[in-house]
Amino acid sequence: AMMDESRLTSFQRRHLMDCVKRGDTLPLQCSPTCSKDPRPAEPALAPPKLCLPGRLPAKPLLRPAKLCQAGDAYSREQFRPQARRDLEREKQRLQSILATGKDVVEHKAKQPPPQTEEEEAPEVDRFEELVNEVEERKEFLAEMEALGQGKRYRGIVLTEISQKLREMEMIDKKRSKEMREITAKDFPIGNKSDARD
Repeated sequence: AMMDESRLTSFQRRHLMDCVKRGDTLPLQCSPTCSKDPRPAEPALAPPKLCLPGRLPAKPLLRPAKLCQAGDAYSREQFRPQARRDLEREKQRLQSILATGKDVVEHKAKQPPPQTEEEEAPEVDRFEELVNEVEERKEFLAEMEALGQGKRYRGIVLTEISQKLREMEMIDKKRSKEMREITAKDFPIGNKSDARD
């Protein structure tokens, strides 16, 4: 009952039971996982060690200045100047500021990046994005099922896929409506026959 209350590991219980069977004295300390013999206990006659706060010695233990200077405490790393920016560009910028009172070079430098971003980013079709997202989710679900986690993610992924499909249907209806309007303008004959039906 005492073993149950003390929450011993199975190794500790087995070690204690072996000691009892042999008739040996119970160990004062038992490692939870190791079978090494415990350290011999300190004799009971020795007084316990007291943990006292560190006392300062009567005389201060100061090092002489020569010892302090002999070490690396006072040595400094030599400064090596390096150009961290383009000095020619900086000169031109300062000249333009002094000549015109405005910073023309920085203003010109800021304009080209937005132009390149507009050229690089072609118009992406939302319908194609949705198709890609649905494919990604299907692949993810297949991977999770292969790993045995399909039940965990199936509901979430199928919900996301159905949302994407609804959005695709809305885009398709909108496009087909626009196409009908364009064809009705181009071919008025077909429009009259639709009105008769």
